[in-house]
Amino acid sequence: MDRRTDPYAPGAGTPPPELVGRDELIEDAEIALHRLRNGLSAKSLLMVGLRGVGKTVLLNRLFLDADGKGFECVLIEAPEDRSLPAALAGPLNSALIRMSRTAAATERAKRARRALAGFVGAMKLSFDDVAFSLDLEKEEGVADSGDLDTDLTALLQVAGEAARARNTALALFIDEMQYVEEYQLGALIAALHRTAQLRLPVVLIGSGLPQLAGHAGAAKSYAERMFSFPVVGPLTREAAAKALEAPANRLGVAYSAEALDEILGLTQGYPYFLQEWGSACWRGAPGPAITLSDVREATPVAVRELDSTFFRVRVERTTPFERRYLRAMAELGPGPHRSGTIADALGRPVQSVAPTRARLVQKGMVYSPAHGDTAFTVPLFDQYLKRVMPKG
Repeated sequence: MDRRTDPYAPGAGTPPPELVGRDELIEDAEIALHRLRNGLSAKSLLMVGLRGVGKTVLLNRLFLDADGKGFECVLIEAPEDRSLPAALAGPLNSALIRMSRTAAATERAKRARRALAGFVGAMKLSFDDVAFSLDLEKEEGVADSGDLDTDLTALLQVAGEAARARNTALALFIDEMQYVEEYQLGALIAALHRTAQLRLPVVLIGSGLPQLAGHAGAAKSYAERMFSFPVVGPLTREAAAKALEAPANRLGVAYSAEALDEILGLTQGYPYFLQEWGSACWRGAPGPAITLSDVREATPVAVRELDSTFFRVRVERTTPFERRYLRAMAELGPGPHRSGTIADALGRPVQSVAPTRARLVQKGMVYSPAHGDTAFTVPLFDQYLKRVMPKG
């Protein structure tokens, strides 16, 4: 069929043509925002899940929904090599500028911007990557001490006061939160804790790999009481089928039952893989139906595409011994696996490979679903490693 009409959208954070299976989570976020705007309490949300389950897509959808309903929204990604103050300052300033245009919130928002100016100036002494600056008189004694815990708390407090004066809520949307350094994450949690105590309308809606829940708990012991941790996993069979069929049906194309079963089995319901297989089938099938034969011809195409992009970019971030560790895991199967079992497969004492495991966790390649266990953060990664890396 014509590639120009291919409805599928494989890509990093690219919205799928049919977002399915996430209605409850979308509703939970909407309810939290409305409760905060109405002066009621609500927990922040930290969505956790493996790569390829659509966390970024979902976060962007929640952001757009909230923005469209008049909430003040800040959207950032937490990359590995950037501090939270550096990432937050510019987008927060933009939100405060928007709030300052409303008569009821003007003075509060201007005060918050002055506090932000002091915060940025103080943080530049601690974080080399803070390049943002504000040519404003500082709000003396507010968010300018140089202590991140104290200053971020004061900053979000005055920002929350501005949001309340505007009769809205300030929503921080942060992607890839597993990369926020523990001390900085602790400061953010402490700031949110204080705004919750003051019933200020400030909420965090974040996403990250499965280790984020433990990371938040390590940063502040009370984090588990402050956040909901919805798990974003593979789609149910019904939702996965709809993700494939609905875009094709709108263009007059149908899947045979056998074709659908084959794709659902190969992809295990992971949204990103569904998009790759759907696209490969579309480009290869003559139409107007997609048959089992079409799927089998498309599968090597989809696998090559995943190998050259989705999987390979992650392996390229690892050292030779880290790759040996991952390959040993793959030989044991999808996982999770006991750390001692992996060490035995490598012929090494478990203590000697512990630093390698720690680095792989830090790089977002593996995580610990339970104490002493190790699992891949990327679905079907064991199959990829077996395809491209020789054993041993």
